[in-house]
Amino acid sequence: MSGERVERDALGEVRVPADAYYGAETVRAAENFKISGRRPRPALIRALAEVKVATARANGAVGALPEEVADAIARAAEEIAAGGLADQFLVDPYQAGAGTSTHMNVNEVVANRAEELLGGSAERGSHDRVHPNDQVNAGQSSNDVFPTAVRVAVLEELPPVLDALDELIGAFEERAAAFADVVKAGRTHLQDALPVTLGAEFGAYAEMLRRARQRVGSTAEDRLARVPLGGTAIGTGFGAAPGYRELALEELRSVTGLRLFGAEKLVEAVRNLGDLAEFAGALKSLALAVTQICNDLRMLSMGPRTGLAEFSLPEVQPGSSIMPGKVNPSIVEMVNMVCLRVIGAEQTISLAVAAGQLDMSVMTPVIADELLEVETLLANGLRALAERCVSGIEPDVERDRAYAEASLAMATALRPALGYDRAAELAMEAHRTGKTLREVVEAAGELEGADADEILDPTRSIES
Repeated sequence: MSGERVERDALGEVRVPADAYYGAETVRAAENFKISGRRPRPALIRALAEVKVATARANGAVGALPEEVADAIARAAEEIAAGGLADQFLVDPYQAGAGTSTHMNVNEVVANRAEELLGGSAERGSHDRVHPNDQVNAGQSSNDVFPTAVRVAVLEELPPVLDALDELIGAFEERAAAFADVVKAGRTHLQDALPVTLGAEFGAYAEMLRRARQRVGSTAEDRLARVPLGGTAIGTGFGAAPGYRELALEELRSVTGLRLFGAEKLVEAVRNLGDLAEFAGALKSLALAVTQICNDLRMLSMGPRTGLAEFSLPEVQPGSSIMPGKVNPSIVEMVNMVCLRVIGAEQTISLAVAAGQLDMSVMTPVIADELLEVETLLANGLRALAERCVSGIEPDVERDRAYAEASLAMATALRPALGYDRAAELAMEAHRTGKTLREVVEAAGELEGADADEILDPTRSIES
């Protein structure tokens, strides 16, 4: 087919490419929303199609649709969920509120494909037996379908994030074991503090990430899995057949393999997107932990000649267009930028949730786009950090030991024998004269050589 067909909606005639599976509402949306230059995220289209599979089966089971029509809709939606007809989804993520435009794009494509499967009119857009609103959208509204699909999409895109995070945790744990005996100076307030091992620090990084993972996972399981499907326009369920909601949820669990559950109070669930904000907050918490860790990695590896240089990061690419031989912490810098994006997304999502008014929250499209974007960034960024940075970190054992022995915080070890005030005097003298604490203590005759060796051994504070 070539040329155009004419479709009519409540606003008048719309010209649609003759061979397009989409229809009038998609064309209007594509013309109205030329904003980001992007099409819908495939994960969101897949999730919407999965909802359509579930709702079609449920409507067929309760008699709201003829069985053959329900089956055709479900089969068409299954094709889309598997990646079929991907070029038919056109609507920019930045669109009218509630995701109605993308939802109708899916409804129109499903309707025309289902019509084909039924052997209906060869002219797309005829809707002889399958109408995008009357049949494909039976018992549904954008206000319950789109938020449900957002939750499904975000849950389905979460495993790669958690897998990458597990890989990163494992990389830190492996390095922690390798660095268990590497003694180094601790620092608090960016000043000398008691010695610690590099292994203990890397073990702490692993635990920070493990706790962040628990927050993300529990929030997804307890909050995101609660869906408003069946609430229709404002949570009353008006327009849905008796028994439809329960069957639709059961079918959606079967289609997605997710442990979804229905909201108890649908009027609340349709208007409240706070669960999505809470999940964004969990991702932000993860990003904060990763940012803190990356900042440490950059600081402790800075050099190689004029910085702390306690360990070296893998060299992955040249770092300067003008300074020969310069190598930068490129992977860590990239991950820092990913984390900034995640943190910014949480703010956007919070404001979008707060912008809800009266009986529904309309800013769902930007929430979906932000969450799916940062999940992709985190999955890729965390894996790169594990594989191309953390797993290849190597310590400078001698430099680390020298820092530990030079630390003025070793005066803490003198306190039991000499008292706090005297230990502080000796520490300040060492600082003023540039001598080591051991040299000052021995010159003052405060401790015998053997006693000084034992008391000022940096491993004592680690072992205790």
